[in-house]
Amino acid sequence: YRQEIRALILRFALLLAASLLTACASTPPAQLVARDQLRNFALEGRFALRVTLPGQAVQNSGGRLTWTHENRSDRVLLSSPLGYGLAEIETSPEISRLRTADGKMRESTDPDALIEEVTGQRLPISRLPAWLLGRSGGKARIEPDDLGRPLRLSEDGWQVDYSFEDDSLGALPTRLTLSRNGEIELRLRIEEWKETP
Repeated sequence: YRQEIRALILRFALLLAASLLTACASTPPAQLVARDQLRNFALEGRFALRVTLPGQAVQNSGGRLTWTHENRSDRVLLSSPLGYGLAEIETSPEISRLRTADGKMRESTDPDALIEEVTGQRLPISRLPAWLLGRSGGKARIEPDDLGRPLRLSEDGWQVDYSFEDDSLGALPTRLTLSRNGEIELRLRIEEWKETP
């Protein structure tokens, strides 16, 4: 039994060392354009959703997401914390499609309705590309931080709070918290931003 434990510890240590060496050897990420100039993007990150509805037990879910936004079209892949695919959502101005892990496909002209099928809540997926960059999805009120970057955005009952790891004026947010009436809270931790053509 002790030999099995030692073997597991050794494997873990080797994997950790290999991942650290890979991280050290990788090339630095390409510089992105400033936030206000970014149009098309891809991002990788994690999400945590907490729903607190009156008379119901608190619901928590979370996982990973990969988001690509190009020319008013979006592709969002949702997966479990371990990376197992849960759903894929593709939206365009004409139609939105939801493909679940069991292979079922649904279509709608309303992308927010499709995300409700996955999460159980109507989330503003159609406005999120603008909100991710601190822009209005319609009639937002945006409060700036001391550097002039978005600190808080309020629109149609939703509030978005931003956090940055970079002190530059054009920095992209690394953490966002979207909330509505104390009932829904969606936290995003963005690990990587990429500019797409």
